[in-house]
Amino acid sequence: MTLNPWRLRLLSQLDTLGTIRAVAQAVNTSPSSVSQQLSVLEAETRARLLERTGRRVRLTPAGLILARRARVILDQMAAVEAELRGLAQEPVGVVRLAAFQSAIHSLAVPAVTRLAGSHPHIDVELHELEPHASMGALRGGDVDIIITTTDYVESPIDPDIDIIPLATDPVVLVLPPDHPAAARESVDITACADEDWAFDMPGSYLSNLATRLCRQAGFEPRVVCRFNNYMITLQHVEAGHSIALLPGLAVDRRYRVLTRSLRFPVERNITAAIRKNSRPAVNVVLDVLRRGPERT
Repeated sequence: MTLNPWRLRLLSQLDTLGTIRAVAQAVNTSPSSVSQQLSVLEAETRARLLERTGRRVRLTPAGLILARRARVILDQMAAVEAELRGLAQEPVGVVRLAAFQSAIHSLAVPAVTRLAGSHPHIDVELHELEPHASMGALRGGDVDIIITTTDYVESPIDPDIDIIPLATDPVVLVLPPDHPAAARESVDITACADEDWAFDMPGSYLSNLATRLCRQAGFEPRVVCRFNNYMITLQHVEAGHSIALLPGLAVDRRYRVLTRSLRFPVERNITAAIRKNSRPAVNVVLDVLRRGPERT
């Protein structure tokens, strides 16, 4: 039996993404090409991997086993390739690191900067992925390590994923510089019921969190704008057009805004996640992230 790595990756992505069309979009090819490659994989393995019901397909028990073993196989192949390319005991290779927006500049970029000096043969490829998308990308083998928050619970965490705590990040109220609440050290969200709010995009982790906190305070927030970029949100608040709830890491000090803690504090837990038995270069990146941005 000869197993082709490309076809194994397609099968693994089908397990993660759920449809042939989604896999085709992820790998920039046509759905018919994906279907053809998976049919070849069935012939190679001499096993029925897919069940077709109308226009949809799902993995058989054999397909599920192979899809989940494929991640381990592909990781091991990447490790071997890195070792063959590489320089005695020095970890080498490309590590794909995904992080949510505010963690890019505060955690990921400082780690990449330190790695350039300490491990010049590790190349880090950065991707921006929010928590609702990053765990699926990790499970599917599209990235090697993620910075996420386990406060976003989409589904149970796979047993082949290791979760490593990195930090806690308080959620703060962001106000224009001349806001009346500036005199207070902390603010009860209830006092903001009549304010105009800037929110993240619908369905995002932060939008859901802010909506929940406002409703728990007894009011429906008047959302006047939605941005998926924290810098634009900060500009909008700075101009006096709205207030916002943002993670502390997202507040860039270049903007003239005030931050106030919440009277009833809310924190998010920031974690890293990798697949078990990851190659040495991935573990090096993880170690640098665990040391935190303050250490150089």
